[in-house]
Amino acid sequence: MRYAKIKTAAGAGYVTVELRDGVEWAAAPMAGPEEDPLPLLAFAAAPLDTVALMAPVRPSKIVCVGRNYKDHATELGNDVPKEPLLFFKPPSALLAPGGTVVMPAISKRIDYEGELGIVIGKRCRNLGADEDAREYIRGYVLVNDVTARDIQKSDGQWTRGKGYDTFCPVGPIVSDEIAPCSGEPVTVTTKLNGELRQTGSTADLIFPIAELLRYISACMTLEVGDLIPTGTPAGVGPMNAGDVVEVGISGLGILRNTLAAE
Repeated sequence: MRYAKIKTAAGAGYVTVELRDGVEWAAAPMAGPEEDPLPLLAFAAAPLDTVALMAPVRPSKIVCVGRNYKDHATELGNDVPKEPLLFFKPPSALLAPGGTVVMPAISKRIDYEGELGIVIGKRCRNLGADEDAREYIRGYVLVNDVTARDIQKSDGQWTRGKGYDTFCPVGPIVSDEIAPCSGEPVTVTTKLNGELRQTGSTADLIFPIAELLRYISACMTLEVGDLIPTGTPAGVGPMNAGDVVEVGISGLGILRNTLAAE
């Protein structure tokens, strides 16, 4: 299933997403995920790019994975991690597709980081070595792990540099119709003002998806709806006010956002 979250005059709700003649449509109302039981909308089908999209996730936490592509780790002069490198973004950082990333005046460099995100579909704690990680995955989503690079470097830890409001664009849809956890890699791309800046395959993840879920769930309980961005490939770089950034994966559409000064 593929779904999105939209806003109408009647309120917010979820809709299924279908491909019709090569165009993505918001097709029909659907019951919300377990952690966000919104009422069904009275809604007529429409092209997805004509409706007001919202972030299609409402996580209790956003558990991010740093330096999970070798080339990205080395491009910033860092060692390749021996274990998954985890950090948090607060849910207050979430931003809808089409929303504006607000660049805090305190930072002199704001970077894009296009990523594949995992949406948890079943409560997960201490995932066993023989358990199928796919049973705990509702679907996948596009994420832009926006980063105040200078603040990240000056602080040493990453909470402030990664956690500003609007620093986690997510969407436009969640889908279980791709299968990167089943050995079918997907390609993550990021464009800045139409110019391709990042290309990376999830086949090159240092720590694959199942390994990430085992590692994270050994430390904390993953709740339904939690979001796990899996890391960004090489090619990260700065953005400026007025720029348009687009993260894409075939099957998940395009996550498009603009930049504005605070």
